[in-house]
Amino acid sequence: MTLSIFVQILTLYPIIGAICWTIGGIFYRSIYVGKFLDKDFKTIPKNEEPMITIMIPCHNEEVMIEETLDYLMHDLNYHNYEVLVCDDGSTDTTPEILARLRLKYDNLRVLRVNKNNGKAHAFNIGLSFARGEYILSNDADTVPEPNALQKYMNYFLSPGGQNTAAVTANMDVQNRSLLVEKSQTVEFSSIVGIIKRSQMGVLGNMYAYSGANTMYRKDAILDCGGFRQDRATEDISIAWDQQFNGWQAVFAPDIMFYMNVPNTFNMLYNQRKRWAKGGTEAWLTNFKRVAKHPIKNAPKIVMLLDQTGSILWSFYYLIFTTWLILKVIYFVFTNDTEQLTHTLDMTFLFSAFISMVGVWQLVASLALDNHGAKMKYLLFAPGYMVWYWQMNAITIATTFIPAIKTVFGFAGKGTWVSPTRTKMTKKEGES
Repeated sequence: MTLSIFVQILTLYPIIGAICWTIGGIFYRSIYVGKFLDKDFKTIPKNEEPMITIMIPCHNEEVMIEETLDYLMHDLNYHNYEVLVCDDGSTDTTPEILARLRLKYDNLRVLRVNKNNGKAHAFNIGLSFARGEYILSNDADTVPEPNALQKYMNYFLSPGGQNTAAVTANMDVQNRSLLVEKSQTVEFSSIVGIIKRSQMGVLGNMYAYSGANTMYRKDAILDCGGFRQDRATEDISIAWDQQFNGWQAVFAPDIMFYMNVPNTFNMLYNQRKRWAKGGTEAWLTNFKRVAKHPIKNAPKIVMLLDQTGSILWSFYYLIFTTWLILKVIYFVFTNDTEQLTHTLDMTFLFSAFISMVGVWQLVASLALDNHGAKMKYLLFAPGYMVWYWQMNAITIATTFIPAIKTVFGFAGKGTWVSPTRTKMTKKEGES
C-alpha cells in the first residue's frame, strides 16, 4: 500500500511540481512584491556610488569578449566601476584581444591564469585583485541592461539590505533565431523565473543564483571561503553556502540581462549535464547539513525534497519509458491489438494531462515575467516540452555517479570546455 502511494506520487511529481511553482509564483507577485520589495529605484549620486568590480572569468571567448567589453565600457549608467577579466588559460586569440583592449580602456584590468582550472578558480583568483566592495559576476557572452548597476545597488543599499549577500537578475535570451533558442526563452520564464519567484515568495530565499549575472557583496563571498572549485556549478554551491552562513539573497526580476544560449542540441546537452551534476552535488553536500538542524532549516528541507523528487522521478521516468517501449514492441510482435491499443490510449491520456498542466504553468509564468512581454513565445512551448523533459531526466541520470564521486573527493575538476559561440548583439535579440 505504501509503495503504491509512493509510485503514484512519483508518477504525478511533474504535475505536483508545476502546480506548486505556479501557486508560489502567484503568491510572489500578489503578496511578496508589494510587501517586501520597493520598486521605486533611486538614482545614486555620482559621488556616492559604491565601487563595483565587474568580473569576467573567461576561457577561449574570442568571438564575444570584445563586443561584451565595449558594451560594458560605454553603455552602463554608472561611473565608479572597473572591469576585471580573468583569462583562465585561453588558447585562442582571447589574450591578444584583451591586451589590445587593455590599452584602450583605463578601467579595464586583465589577469592571466596560465593553466585552465575553471570558472570558480578564476573567480577566486580575481577576488584577490578586485578593488570593488561589490562584485558583479558577468559571463563573457552576457550584457546587463544599462541601468543594472544602479538597480543592483538599490537592493544592497536599501534599509533591509545590510545582510544581502547576492542579488541575481532576470535572464533574457538575446539569440532567438532558431527553434532551440526560442524554446529556451520559454524555459527561462517558465522554469527558472517562476521557481526563483516561488522560492523568494514562499521560502524567503534562493537556492541557485544566475551565474551569468549576479551581484555579490565581496565580504559575503570571502565569508564562505570563496567559490567551491571542485563543483560543476559554482553559483548553486555558493548560494547554499551563504545561506548556511546566515546571509540572504534576492531575486530581482526587474533587472534584466541578456545572454547567448546554446543553439545546437549538443551544446545544450553539455550545458544541462553540468547543471544537473551541480544540482545533484548541492543535494548531496547539503543533505547532512540540513538534517543536523531540521527545524532551523525547514525552508531548506523543502528544497531538498524537491531535488530528491527530481532525481527519483528522472530514474523512474527512464525506467518506465524503457519498460513501456518494450511492452509495446511485445504487443506488436504477439499481435495483441487489444492490449496495444489500451496501452497507447493510456499513454496518450497521461501525456495529454501532463502537457495541459505544463501549458498552464507556461501561461502563468510568461504572464508573470516582464508583464507578459514574452507571451508570444508560448507558440514554441511544444518544442520546449519535447526536449526539456527528456533532457532533464537523461542528464540527471547520467551525471549522478560522477556527482557522488565529486562530493566524496574521488573526482571533480572545474576546467573549462571551450564554448562554441555565435556572435549576436543585444539589439538583434531584443523582442
